[in-house]
Amino acid sequence: MRRDVFQAIADPIRRDIIELVSNESLTVNEVAKKFEISRPAISKHIKILKECGLIEINQIGRERYCQIQPKNLIPAFLWIEKYQKLWENKLDSFENYLIKLQTKNNKNE
Repeated sequence: MRRDVFQAIADPIRRDIIELVSNESLTVNEVAKKFEISRPAISKHIKILKECGLIEINQIGRERYCQIQPKNLIPAFLWIEKYQKLWENKLDSFENYLIKLQTKNNKNE
C-alpha cells in the first residue's frame, strides 16, 4: 500500500509522535512510554510514519531511534496554507456578524 503524508497526520496519535520526535530523537521504547496504548500499537504507528517518510529509524547498538524528517511535511503544510486565508476571511466575516448582532441587541435594551 502506498502511503502519503496526509495519511500520517490523519491520526492524532501519529501527530503526537511527530511532535515528540520533532524535539529530539527518541527510541521506540521512549516513544511508547509516553502513550497509554500498547507497544505493538505504537510500533505500528511508527511504521506508518516511516513508510510516509516522516520518521527515519536509526539503529544504534540494540536501540532504534526515531528521527523526524521535517522536509516531508512540506506538502501538508503547503496544502493547509492554501486554505488558511479562506478560513481567516470566513472567521473575520463571522466575527463581524456577531459584533453587528451584539450592537443591535445593545441598542434594543
